[in-house]
Amino acid sequence: MLIENAGAGKKPTGVAERELLVADAGEGEISWENTLRPHTFSDFAGQDAVKDKLRIFVQAAVARKEPLDHVLLSGPPGLGKTTLARIIAEDLKAEIKVTSAPALDRKGDLAAILTSLKPFSVLFIDEIHRLSRTVEEYLYTAMEDYYIDLVTGEGLGARAMRFQLAPFTLVGATTRAGLLSSPFLARFGIVERLQFYDRKSLEIILKRSCELLQVRCESQGLHEIARRSRGTPRIAQRLLKRVRDYAQVKGDGVISGAMSTYALDQLGVDQLGLDLMDRRILQMIQDKFGGGPVGIETMVAALSEERDTIEEVYEPFLIQEGLLQKTPRGRMITELAREHLQPK
Repeated sequence: MLIENAGAGKKPTGVAERELLVADAGEGEISWENTLRPHTFSDFAGQDAVKDKLRIFVQAAVARKEPLDHVLLSGPPGLGKTTLARIIAEDLKAEIKVTSAPALDRKGDLAAILTSLKPFSVLFIDEIHRLSRTVEEYLYTAMEDYYIDLVTGEGLGARAMRFQLAPFTLVGATTRAGLLSSPFLARFGIVERLQFYDRKSLEIILKRSCELLQVRCESQGLHEIARRSRGTPRIAQRLLKRVRDYAQVKGDGVISGAMSTYALDQLGVDQLGLDLMDRRILQMIQDKFGGGPVGIETMVAALSEERDTIEEVYEPFLIQEGLLQKTPRGRMITELAREHLQPK
């Protein structure tokens, strides 16, 4: 299988305290994560319902010698959307080209990629909700009938030519499926949403990572990392990397329960997996706005953080854990959050 990067997306930047737990990865982190990335459905821990359905759809498409229906994977960052896209291509024994929506500024950018696809290839577009409307509409005929219209020349000499594409599968990943237009969403035959992982699945992922990295670990150490990882494998892997550093310098190299607890406390990740920014969000709503409700724009101004980062990275986990509520009037913290913020 050939994997090719067809462009790079622009990631939002933020304050330093969110670098450890925020799910956007830099080049070094991406390279490290790629070494731990599973390549088969059997190696992919968690998301059992989604994984089992995708496996059946892929096997059926291969048996019929047809392209797999277009796939849309949604969910918070770091849950494995890109990994699943690569596994789909692996099982299809197909070439995969990887790009992101911000890299496709013009129809010509997309046309160049589409015309280079081989039969039954997989085109993976990350952050697909950020496609411009013009580029999105250009995809319609490509997804439905495998052709695009190319315009050559200018003015009176302009000519439109229809270019037939090789059958392909588009796999889109999004953290905000609600931003996709209805006509675009309707063209995906397979739509699945990934959920936060349970601790058992995260422990399986961490154990596999320790084996690949040849790091000695104990079950209690992995349990402690898993329960503070916000239900997100990417964060679990990063915390494992940092705990490994502490174990190497401060201990005997073994990731034990005591070492994990010590290292994660030093990193500012508490027992619920909240980091400094999580606690700032909850503390700000409690101290400055009496527990809420407070509007998202007010939160953006008060925290000096980007709206997308608050809504896509921090809020989903805080809501899932029952610490934050979204109401028609704004965000409110819960009684559980008030108890957690009390000095210990």
